[in-house]
This record gives sequence, C-alpha cells and structure tokens, in this order.
Amino acid sequence: MMKAKQMERRLQEQALLGRRVDGDRLVLDDATLLAALDGSRPLRTAERDALQASPLTARRLRQLALERRAGAGSSTVTAWRGSRGMLRAASSGGAPSPIRTDDGCWTLHFIASADGWRTILQLAPDAPFAAALLAARAPLQVRDGLGRILLEGRLDADGECEAPWPLAAAPATHLQAHGAAFTVTPLTETSSC
Repeated sequence: MMKAKQMERRLQEQALLGRRVDGDRLVLDDATLLAALDGSRPLRTAERDALQASPLTARRLRQLALERRAGAGSSTVTAWRGSRGMLRAASSGGAPSPIRTDDGCWTLHFIASADGWRTILQLAPDAPFAAALLAARAPLQVRDGLGRILLEGRLDADGECEAPWPLAAAPATHLQAHGAAFTVTPLTETSSC
C-alpha cells in the first residue's frame, strides 16, 4: 500500500514537473520560494496560482527543496532565512502592543523608559530553529518595512535581544509610516546585544 502511494506521488510529480508551457518563465524569486519552504512566509493565493501555472517555477521550487534537504545535515541556523510580521492595527500611542511574526516564532516588544523606548525581540521557545539559534547565540537584526535597522544584536540565554529604540519617532508612529511591517533576519557579521 505504501509503495503504491509513493509510486502515485512520483507519477504526479513527474507529470507536473514534466509539463512545458510556451513562454514559461520564473514567476517567483528564490527568496519567496525559500521563505515558503522554511515556513517563514506562506505563499499568497496569487503566488500559489502563479506557481501552479508555471512548470519552470515548480521545477525551481523542487530544486531548492532538494538542496535544502541535502543541507539538512548542516546547521538549522543556516536553514532559517528570516521571518516577517505586520503591525495589525493602528495604535494611537507611542508603543504598539507586542507584535508577532507571521510564523509565530518571534515577538517584538516596545517598552517606554525614562530615556526613550526599549525594543525587545523575543524568540518563541517552540520555534523549530530555537535550539540551534540559542546554542549559536545567533546575531540577528530587525528592520522596518522599508529596510531601516530597528535592532541589531545577539540572542541572550533567555532567547531575547534588547536595545534602545534608535529613532526619535515613537515605535507605533514609525512603523505605521514605514509599511507597518518588520522582518527578523540572521546577521552574518558579529554584533552584540
């Protein structure tokens, strides 16, 4: 029974990947496909439709998945490429409620202090890459929707990274004005938190 299901799955895969479409081109970039593979950003409906209509893009997704699987023996830290989040509702004050990434792996907190604001990035203990990031004391950065750095540093033993808010505008005001979005990504260079 198991072999029959495996055979059927392989035949479906070959039929899908073997299709040729005139004028086909890659309709999704590698970053989008990799984010879908590692779960940091699911494909939107239009992206899924485009993927299904483009055998070339489906073959690229398969290739990236195979490369990722082959590299699974290496560090999970390198498998995680980043997470995205959105400010869900307009906030009338300076600090929004804690906001989470779409994959639920990170929470961004803003705390008012005597000398301004503090930004705290918190890793969810059940994130699939949590153990690897904590063991590596991984360097991270948080950017706003337009790419400006909001926080940069290393996770501490509790899975948090904290730094002063780097801007004059309050967090909610700044985030709303800059796409209401943020990303958490690994850093390749050393920094401290």
